[in-house]
Amino acid sequence: MKTLAIVGASLAGLSAARAARALGFDGKLIIIGDEAERPYDRPPLSKDFLLGRIGTDDLALETADEDLDAEWLLGSRAVKLDGATRTITLANGTTVTADGIVLATGASARTLPELAGLANVFSLRTLADAQALSAELQPERQLVVVGAGFIGAEAASTAKALGLEVTVIEAQPVPLAGPLGTEMGSVVGRLHGLNGVELICGTGVDLFHSYESQVTGLRLTDGRYVPADLVLVGIGAVPNIGWLDGSGVETGNGVLCDASGRTNMPGIVAVGDCAAWFNERHGAHRRVEHWTTATEHPEVAVAALLEQPASGSVKVPYFWSDQYGVKLQFAGNAAQADRVAIEAGDPQEHNVLAVYYRGEEPVAVLGMNQVRLFTKWRRTLNQAAAPAVDAPASAPAPAVAAVPA
Repeated sequence: MKTLAIVGASLAGLSAARAARALGFDGKLIIIGDEAERPYDRPPLSKDFLLGRIGTDDLALETADEDLDAEWLLGSRAVKLDGATRTITLANGTTVTADGIVLATGASARTLPELAGLANVFSLRTLADAQALSAELQPERQLVVVGAGFIGAEAASTAKALGLEVTVIEAQPVPLAGPLGTEMGSVVGRLHGLNGVELICGTGVDLFHSYESQVTGLRLTDGRYVPADLVLVGIGAVPNIGWLDGSGVETGNGVLCDASGRTNMPGIVAVGDCAAWFNERHGAHRRVEHWTTATEHPEVAVAALLEQPASGSVKVPYFWSDQYGVKLQFAGNAAQADRVAIEAGDPQEHNVLAVYYRGEEPVAVLGMNQVRLFTKWRRTLNQAAAPAVDAPASAPAPAVAAVPA
């Protein structure tokens, strides 16, 4: 392999480039990114960056002395892929042909079409999003957050700390029921009310009121009216895979891959938020939008691409969140569990260690301000899952239905 192209210049793409060099690849390395910025860290955007504690320089993922000897093609997105010839076409007309390709195009914020184009409606996915929102977060203004997922909850927490009045609207009866289950989703959701943020669940946006291209309020499906100076839409993300139509690469809820990141097309792997890896333990593809997945999966996928043994391994999904001064950590898959047991602390105090079981087998763990105990349980889950997750796969898994992250 003489040329390796990485499509996506965020964390997963940078991790793939680092992995390639660490594994001894000394050929031409091309990194393509649709944003003009060099790789930056996204998790702080909803927290310290909005709070003004850090600036753009603090978000940089590359170290000062790092040199990947790569050609960076930034500011123009990939719009077409010929999987057979491994040729990538960019929006500016540039074409790149490579011996191997890493797809790391990530995901984009899901939007509400009815609110599109209004001046005071925001998403929070990119640095540009965060900069635009930050300029509007002024004390005593009314922020309405649509969606009580982790981005929405973190932004609500941050806005409240900045002195805004905040209302969070969640369509589901229980916030975070998908990733955490209903029992612990309810526990985490109570943080909003305890910190002076109104949480409205089980309803959605029916229509909006506006004046001079700005939303002034939202009418909910249950009839309530919520006034708004600003609206943040945080209803999840969709994988950036539309440009792969006609490429020959199989897609579903993301790029469908085997347990090592290989796609159905030789010489092409996928990592990060756009990739749905096959999990042999669960017998399904699953797209996992976590920071650690974007750092751990690329080493495995690039090793498979270069036909080398991987020194790393695929661990159970892990994420963290900081809300209202509480550190949440979660590892595993709550959907596998049939019960939750409180192993330490008190849920009412939001200082708790909860273990999710399927029968007698632990399948997930949640910690709230329980870093030490959580770390031990996470290690246990990784050790238990390693033999099944790390089993070699020489060909792409069957294209079964993708499971939402």
